[in-house]
Amino acid sequence: MAAEKLRDLSQPIDVALLDATVAAFYGTGSKDERTAADQILRELQNNPEMWLQVVHILQNSQNLNTKFFALQVLEGVIKYRWNALPVEQRDGMKNYISEVIVQLSSNEASFRRERLYVNKLNIILVQILKHEWPARWRSFIPDLVSAAKTSETICENCMAILKLLSEEVFDFSRGEMTQQKIKELKQSLNSEFQLIHELCLYVLSAASQRTELIRATLATLHAFLSWIPLGYIFESPLLETLLNFFPVSVYRNLTLQCLTEVASLQFGDYYTSQYVKMYNIFMVQLQSILPPGTNIPDAYANGSSEEQAFIQNLALFLTSVFKSHIRLLETTSENRSALLLGLEYLIGISYVDDTEVFKVCLDYWNSFVLELFETHHNLDSPAAAASMMGLQMPLLPGMVDVGSQFLQRRQLYAVPMSKLRMLMICRMAKPEEVLIVEDENGNIVRETMKDNDVLVQYKIMRETLIYLSHLDHEDTEQQMLKKLSKQLNGEDWSWNNLNTLCWAIGSISGSMVEEQENRFLVMVIRDLLNLCEITKGKDNKAVIASNIMYVVGQYPKFLRAHWKFLKTVVNKLFEFMHETHPGVQDMACDTFLKIVQKCKRKFVIVQVGENEPFVSELLTGLPATVADLEPHQIHTFYESVGNMIQAESDPQKRDEYLQRLMELPNQKWAEIIGQARQSVDFLKDQDVIRTVLNILQTNTSVSSSLGTFFLSQISLIFLDMLNVYRMYSELISNSIADGGPFASKTSYVKLLRSVKRETLKLIETFLDKAEDQPQIGKQFVPPMMDPVLGDYARNLPDARESEVLSLFGTIINKYKGVMTEDVPRIFEAIFECTLEMITKNFEDYPEHRLKFFSLLRAIATHCFPALIHLSSQQLKLVMDSIIWAFRHTERNIAETGLNLLLEMLKNFQASEFCNQFHRTYFVTIEQEIFAVLTDTFHKPGFKLHVLVLQHLFCLVDSGSLTEPLWDASTVPYPYPNNSMFVREYTIKLLGTSFPNMTTTEVTQFVNGLFESRNDLSTFKNHIRDFLVQSKEFSAQDNKDLYAEEAAAQRERERQRMLTIPGLIAPNELQDEMVDS
Repeated sequence: MAAEKLRDLSQPIDVALLDATVAAFYGTGSKDERTAADQILRELQNNPEMWLQVVHILQNSQNLNTKFFALQVLEGVIKYRWNALPVEQRDGMKNYISEVIVQLSSNEASFRRERLYVNKLNIILVQILKHEWPARWRSFIPDLVSAAKTSETICENCMAILKLLSEEVFDFSRGEMTQQKIKELKQSLNSEFQLIHELCLYVLSAASQRTELIRATLATLHAFLSWIPLGYIFESPLLETLLNFFPVSVYRNLTLQCLTEVASLQFGDYYTSQYVKMYNIFMVQLQSILPPGTNIPDAYANGSSEEQAFIQNLALFLTSVFKSHIRLLETTSENRSALLLGLEYLIGISYVDDTEVFKVCLDYWNSFVLELFETHHNLDSPAAAASMMGLQMPLLPGMVDVGSQFLQRRQLYAVPMSKLRMLMICRMAKPEEVLIVEDENGNIVRETMKDNDVLVQYKIMRETLIYLSHLDHEDTEQQMLKKLSKQLNGEDWSWNNLNTLCWAIGSISGSMVEEQENRFLVMVIRDLLNLCEITKGKDNKAVIASNIMYVVGQYPKFLRAHWKFLKTVVNKLFEFMHETHPGVQDMACDTFLKIVQKCKRKFVIVQVGENEPFVSELLTGLPATVADLEPHQIHTFYESVGNMIQAESDPQKRDEYLQRLMELPNQKWAEIIGQARQSVDFLKDQDVIRTVLNILQTNTSVSSSLGTFFLSQISLIFLDMLNVYRMYSELISNSIADGGPFASKTSYVKLLRSVKRETLKLIETFLDKAEDQPQIGKQFVPPMMDPVLGDYARNLPDARESEVLSLFGTIINKYKGVMTEDVPRIFEAIFECTLEMITKNFEDYPEHRLKFFSLLRAIATHCFPALIHLSSQQLKLVMDSIIWAFRHTERNIAETGLNLLLEMLKNFQASEFCNQFHRTYFVTIEQEIFAVLTDTFHKPGFKLHVLVLQHLFCLVDSGSLTEPLWDASTVPYPYPNNSMFVREYTIKLLGTSFPNMTTTEVTQFVNGLFESRNDLSTFKNHIRDFLVQSKEFSAQDNKDLYAEEAAAQRERERQRMLTIPGLIAPNELQDEMVDS
């Protein structure tokens, strides 16, 4: 009954009843009452008439939650329907909200009591302003300022409103408003800022003693300083006023935030003296607040949260000054001493044990050192020197300066740079390759989770240290060796000190000239090996081992040049493979693989003083070397040896090495197959299944590094392997048929399936890696048709392996058009039965989904003729499945679907079935793409949605279509051409989908699509604006709409890094000189 009464909005709502409903929703009642209340409130919220009750509710309710509910309803209307409301309703609401705000904030007691409510009203007011101001509410700023002068609390609230307005327009507007609207609001704020500026100064220049008001004014200034005209800052008493507030502890942090905004402003040459004066006065004041020589890390650790915030804000201020205007401070000796003092403070702050503070400092050090390095780099390069000489012209007076000026700067910063090297070495972050870490209880353990923040930090620190090393190799080397000797004599020994030092040593690989690097490394490796010998204790040894492995893995070039060292290091790694301390064996196997990949030729030639190549010696001792390793470590080891064998150019030796390497697994395999021939049941034993799996995994590892040369080995086991595959498949099917759906979750069935998957993975790895061997495909594919494809079709859905799909995807991508005649067979076995599995919903069989669409894409790209010969029912299935793919919110599946659609569209446009295909599917595709484009869950697909639409709109009158797209029997009106038809259709489609947009807006958008279709970036921006306008995308993160621009930026950065020695680590480069 109560619910009916609330739902009837024809008379004023019963506020007491609404209060009770809201209270029930917030949990005073039972679960059923809560659910019922939720239902009623949702209905009310969705009722278009409800907003007319808002004023009535706000006036009569005493419950804050009820008021918030009413304001939520109002916010929805302002966001989506405001411009459609009659003028008197808009004005009434605007005036009412303004009055309530003034009334509540006019006296201290109500303002403090209703603080939350007033804040929410302020937000509502700013939302209204975004529509009304400046055009329909010209007097807003003058009204606000005059109201502010009437009372201190109103003034405090006006500051809050102005701050919100500034943030809405300047910080959060992208993707919320159209470009035009943002521009208009920015201009209005700029032109009316005079009044706001006067108000702020009026408050700060001793008009008020109220702490809250002064703090609110400082907070508002902080929001405005980044965009207001510079005259208001530098030509008014504002800076002096701020600097007067800085020493007062209650305003210190807010003032510092304001000064930080000023510090990062760009102003040409106009205000340099004011700026420098500000910095100098600031530094004098700072010394009395935080005397030089204070131990900042300790002060931070023991400080209150206000004091910690001060240190963080100080870091932000100093980095902003130096980032924007360090050159100004290098001019006179007085400025230089203030500058060096500032850098000294910043280095102190960089030692503070807090991630956020360190990030701020590190970010600046990185850009500062880069700038110094670039000057040095350009002077060092002969090209720069030549261009400075001009065409053998006599040197002009201005030309000499560049070099000498650089040397002066280098001298000026020599001391801070040296301290900075020490900082980087002491605080180096952990690289990805290191698996051995200290846990919170101080034990040395194997790392379980990668910490991405640490990896990002490592990347920036590594880059900074490389620039520092380039600026002064001697100092870098001296500091590292000095620190290492302190580890050896025990003066400075600790796990953390040794770790950071070794990570720093590893990170500068490639930045020194070769002789120096060799000399340096010989000392480092020798010292580390000695340290390993003299140190006692398992944990200590594990830490040292991990560091030795990390360092040697970073310097492949050195190892290639020094066989003795390489051999010592590899034998040391073999020693570590018997060390059972967690993480050591893993790291030893990983490092071994890394070194072999970079030095493989060295192991297959007979080195001076040796009787045989190292690989042969290794194969003889192989069983003993791997005795203590786990299966997954053995696989890495086998992959490493596969890499060595691959470097042997003599086919006879290569096959002999391969045979010796595979001796253990092959022996085991032969035994198992022999037993199985006598009794098939032998293969059903769980331990036997595990052994089979292990043998296959070992084969896969070797195959991945040997490629084509693995042919002799795979031929040996191929047919037996397919028989095992078929048998295990039948076992799985029987288990599932007998045991129902839960049988597929038993460990026995999972184990059998692992063997099937590994078999498929082995074949796929081999075919993928085998180069230039088209006959291999023809040799291996036919025997697999029944055991693999037929088996897939016959199996129950739960027993189908998704790897079958990826295997055939790989085969088609590899052998391309040759496979066209096999496509019908593949299609028949895979297509319909997989579609049935994945079209029931968007969740089941996630693996099959992605691999299925990838296989389809391979077919569409390389075997398109096979698709043309499908029957129309089959083609419809393909198109439906593509649409199904891009409707997924799972990003990779949707992207694969969209890429596949683009392939199909391009291929069909060029085929003789162009008209027929588009008459059937053009409209459907357009409709479906618009559906996902305007759905916020599909934002990541934006770039591809735009490409598909661009393709469709360009196709319409490209001449490829020679017949009408519409069906003459159902469309009575004959359109003059396809463009007209598509235009009308799109307008109708969008008009019905977005009732909140006017016909003119929709028509304008569609015309814009036709006009800009040949220029992708205009076309894309046009669609972005439409998405904002249609209000489909707002108040959310819109970075996906700009993802493409970000990717281009990343590629430019990589190209830059390639030009600086050491920036891309030597072990990441695909270097040509892998072995000479």
